[in-house]
Amino acid sequence: MSEFLKVQELDVCYGKAKVLHNVNLEMEEGEFLFVVGRNGAGKTTFLKTIAGFLKPSNGSVWFRGRRISDLPPETIAHMGVRIVFQEKRVFSELTVRENIVMAAYSFREDPQQAIDKVLAIYPKFGEFLDKKAGSLSGGQRQLLLIGRALIGEPQLLLIDEPTEGLAAVAIKEVRRVLENMKGKVSLIVVEQRIPLVLEMADRLCVMKEGKLCLEMAREELLARKDELERIVG
Repeated sequence: MSEFLKVQELDVCYGKAKVLHNVNLEMEEGEFLFVVGRNGAGKTTFLKTIAGFLKPSNGSVWFRGRRISDLPPETIAHMGVRIVFQEKRVFSELTVRENIVMAAYSFREDPQQAIDKVLAIYPKFGEFLDKKAGSLSGGQRQLLLIGRALIGEPQLLLIDEPTEGLAAVAIKEVRRVLENMKGKVSLIVVEQRIPLVLEMADRLCVMKEGKLCLEMAREELLARKDELERIVG
């Protein structure tokens, strides 16, 4: 088995409704893996289950040889697996600085080092450190959440729909930040913008009706662009 991440025969239910069906996946360290599919396909459920926010009814998730699917999400986060949720929720009444410092305390990182780390991915935050995070644009909130997720030296980031609802300029900033993570952290990204996927993915998985039904290596992606556009709808 892959010693980095292995998802094995995973079923997840909401009440009596099964949302994920026998999902299997192996991921190598350093890989940029993208997951696409139509709304309701189970993509967000998949990420939340890896991160520990949902528990499988069957199957397991393994990270670096340790079974994590029975662990609470805070334990999984401290092991190096972080999730950036789709909703782009920051602590609106706190300043940008306070948002960063809260994450630093949670992961026992020096606050100034944490601030420097976030400024390194988006230097413009230097102008906003003492402004309330609720005043940020959608793109800036997304970058703040990604920056917070990088505090404490994570090994795997799970990012759900990072460009959803963003303007073109903000999408370019998010793409630049993700590109700069190459070689530093592994990524699983749920993303619907096929051009972004084609530019960045080492591998792509298609999720349909709660199943991973198709995988493509990077060299296949461009040749099957039209097929991917149809899948996403």
